Amino acid sequence: MDKKIYLDNAATTKTRPEVVEAMLPYFTDLYGNPSSVYEFATQNKKAVDEARETIAKAMGAEISEIYFTGSGTEADNWALKATADAYAAKGNHIITSKIEHHAILHTCEYLQKHGVEVTYIDVDENGILKLDELEKAIRPTTILISVMFANNEIGTIQPIKEIGAIAKKHNVLFHTDAVQAFGQLEINVDDFGIDMMSASAHKLNGPKGIGFLYIRKGIKIRSLIHGGAQERQRRAGTENVPGIVGFGKAVEIALETMEERTKKEIMLRNLLMKRVLEEIPFVRVNGDKVRRLPNNANFSFQFIEGESLLIMLDMKNICGSSGSACTSGSLDPSHVLLAIGLPHEVAHGSLRLTVSEDITEEDINYTVDRVKEIVEKLRQMSPLYEDFMKKR
Repeated sequence: MDKKIYLDNAATTKTRPEVVEAMLPYFTDLYGNPSSVYEFATQNKKAVDEARETIAKAMGAEISEIYFTGSGTEADNWALKATADAYAAKGNHIITSKIEHHAILHTCEYLQKHGVEVTYIDVDENGILKLDELEKAIRPTTILISVMFANNEIGTIQPIKEIGAIAKKHNVLFHTDAVQAFGQLEINVDDFGIDMMSASAHKLNGPKGIGFLYIRKGIKIRSLIHGGAQERQRRAGTENVPGIVGFGKAVEIALETMEERTKKEIMLRNLLMKRVLEEIPFVRVNGDKVRRLPNNANFSFQFIEGESLLIMLDMKNICGSSGSACTSGSLDPSHVLLAIGLPHEVAHGSLRLTVSEDITEEDINYTVDRVKEIVEKLRQMSPLYEDFMKKR
């Protein structure tokens, strides 16, 4: 097949033409700095405010609670580092999970080197946080719970409402990394008890290089980036007007298409999982079968290396992933798969395929056929597989 089949939408998505069209004038004609006072610049300030309003309405927030950042990673860093700084007088303890994105885990490691204590909560075999362990881990010095809304590798959706309720009960702030969930799932910050939330435009057919951090009114965290009075003196740096406009447009489209789009994605995902499980032996689906993102399928194939599978799929014009794009090139197995109990040798044989509304049933069937061929070929070269079959 000459067509490129892109099944790595958890890593990034194609920017929609409508989004690009909305952004273009702000590169060429409306290029003023929105922080300037003349009329030419106020047009850009208005565009930024309109995008902020669109995003706020999408999550039941107030306009003044949305702060634009350069990425979801920056938003995660900001939430954790600034909370540790601002609430140091209350305590120095943060709780997170063992399957967070590295934007959270590496930030926690940094904070631990600077005197912050971090507890990493276990998840079950489906990747769902153990709520009893979470509540037991709370101390008088706990200032923040940070748990992702949905996992970027295995697609499992966390019990966010229950986590929010536990945090509120103990007077602890609750942050969620919703980079994978925002635009895919309905989110209302009040309903879920969320105090801070991170998101990124390029995961929902928007541009790269723009994200936001929602900060509930009354939370006293300070700037992460200094040097100017932008974003109501909380995030310095000239506003990325084209990116912000594109983010707003992408959110608008995501909300309008969510019901129909996710219905199609679930159908394609289920077809993919059904065929793989029925037609390829010694394979498992990772993540919760029901509580998972509409577009996510994650498999572990015994007796093969996931990297070899990816390279051979690429030769067939199929783009997939072995896990997070942020750890591409790492020889270590996924920390997420290890956390749900997979042995190293099985975790190494993982494949994440994430669909979009542009994918067809024909694309899925072609992909499964190629995966079957490649897995069989790789197993024929595997001494482990040969020994296993002899013992059977």
